[in-house]
Amino acid sequence: MTDTDDLAARPPASPDPGPPARTRTPPVDPRLLKHASASRWFFVAIAAIATGQTLVIIAFAWLLTRAIVGAVDGMPAADLSATLGLLAIVVALRAVLIWARETVASRAAARVEAQLRDHVLAAVGALGPEWLAQRNSAQLAVIAGRGLAALEAYFGRYLPQLVQTVIATPVIVAVMWWQDWLSGLTVLLTLPLIPIFMILIGMATRAVQERQWRTLHRLAARFADTVQGLATLKVFGRQHRAAASIQSVTETYRRETMKVLRVSFLSGFALEFLASIAVAIVAVSIGFRLLDGSIALTVGLFVLLLAPEAYLPLRQVGVQFHAAAEGVAATGDVFAVLEAAAAPRTVPAPSAVPPPTTVPEPAEGSTHRGDAAAGSAPTGASGGHSALVLEGVRVRRGERLLPPVDLVAREGDVVLIEGPSGSGKSSLLAALRGAAGFEGSAAYGGRDIRSLAPWQWIAWAGQQPGLVAGRVRDNVALGDPLSSVEIVTRALKLARAEDIDPRAELGVQGAGLSGGQAQRVAVARAFHRHLRGLARVIALDEPSSALDPATEARLWRSVRSLADDGATVLLVSHRTSAREIADTVIRLEPSEVTV
Repeated sequence: MTDTDDLAARPPASPDPGPPARTRTPPVDPRLLKHASASRWFFVAIAAIATGQTLVIIAFAWLLTRAIVGAVDGMPAADLSATLGLLAIVVALRAVLIWARETVASRAAARVEAQLRDHVLAAVGALGPEWLAQRNSAQLAVIAGRGLAALEAYFGRYLPQLVQTVIATPVIVAVMWWQDWLSGLTVLLTLPLIPIFMILIGMATRAVQERQWRTLHRLAARFADTVQGLATLKVFGRQHRAAASIQSVTETYRRETMKVLRVSFLSGFALEFLASIAVAIVAVSIGFRLLDGSIALTVGLFVLLLAPEAYLPLRQVGVQFHAAAEGVAATGDVFAVLEAAAAPRTVPAPSAVPPPTTVPEPAEGSTHRGDAAAGSAPTGASGGHSALVLEGVRVRRGERLLPPVDLVAREGDVVLIEGPSGSGKSSLLAALRGAAGFEGSAAYGGRDIRSLAPWQWIAWAGQQPGLVAGRVRDNVALGDPLSSVEIVTRALKLARAEDIDPRAELGVQGAGLSGGQAQRVAVARAFHRHLRGLARVIALDEPSSALDPATEARLWRSVRSLADDGATVLLVSHRTSAREIADTVIRLEPSEVTV
């Protein structure tokens, strides 16, 4: 029989609301500078390049004006050739600056993406299993994967154009005003129309983009949940309904994507139309004044060449905003994770609890050194330096608390935790490994386990093997760089999986192994951590539920031998045979206390 207490450590199921709604943020989120140091030098480099591009634009307009007017006025061939030569140099310099901007932007995007991904992974580790158990792993994968990859457009296009606008537009307008105040005034009066329309269009675009982003989250979560439960759906003939549900969400995502594209094209047309009308007003004004001779051809042509460049940066900001909208939406979710990790967390103080409902007792027929005193209500001093001591530990299950649990587990002890399904056995292990909150006192080696990372002291094998694609050896070692073939082989042997080749390749979720084999590989993973000296406490949750009695008996002997060698073993099992190796038996009863 398989226990389902691990579900008790999770909050009650509810419809996935998607990512949280975000407040409006400025064009450049200041949190970017805080969490991604690579973005700081990026802004400095882009500002220097933008300044150079602005000067090159003005120089190009002036040299082109001089060449055209000189050709009309009969400029000597030598002077005209020199002007054209300088013009060619300016054109080449402008191309170099564009290449430099693209290069700097792409490198900065890659570095910032890598930094933020590292920070997100570190934040998830710092938040711990309890926080992670309340989130959808598929959504987190979308944020850390596609979401951060979308920063390429944000850094490569949007931010450089934004910096270019901030620097180039005021300088070009000032030069136009200096040369012809009337043209400068015209640009100054018509220029705000573009930002106004950009804001209106941007609000619509952001709303549509956020809906698309939330739909993508739902699609990822739905697909992951369906794949995980596909076998069950197939058994009950519900796979077609699940496929129809995914198809419905996919269709919604398609519609949202088309809305984003439609708004993008319409906004691009609107911005281009406004800029063209504004440039036409300047051109008509200059044309009339050229006819009546109130403005020189050199000044008029120079200002007319600069007019489109004054509007171009703002137009491009609007265009690039749509390309970067997904990255902007994703950064909000990234920063939400980082801020959750940075937020101060307090350890809840123990509250008044009713008398314990756990019943510690010696193992019947055990010949080991456990006795009734070993299972008595512990005190802080009785546990010893390397003991696991629980006093009044009440695991939170949604909005409810499980009854308090008291136990002492010393080195060399096998503590059997038993009880009917739903009594909180797996929930207790979830609390110890940080996957569920609890009240009360829980200490290992005299330190509160809330202050310890689970991987620092406990090795765990749950009811779900949790295997990944790759070699059996890699599943057992689980990324341990100092592991060896000898330790992996010994761990497999102790888990009674010596018949499994460590070099065998597994598919997704351990495809290629039977249920019992996958369970033994998961147990070998926990044993491996202990053999490597990375965890003194071994927690096993129903490790024999898929094993035959003979293999189970051999596994119990391995567990007993590890305990005799100094390990502390917490064993959750329904099998009465587990009592034969237990020093202490803790029985839980299926009752709950409402908060």
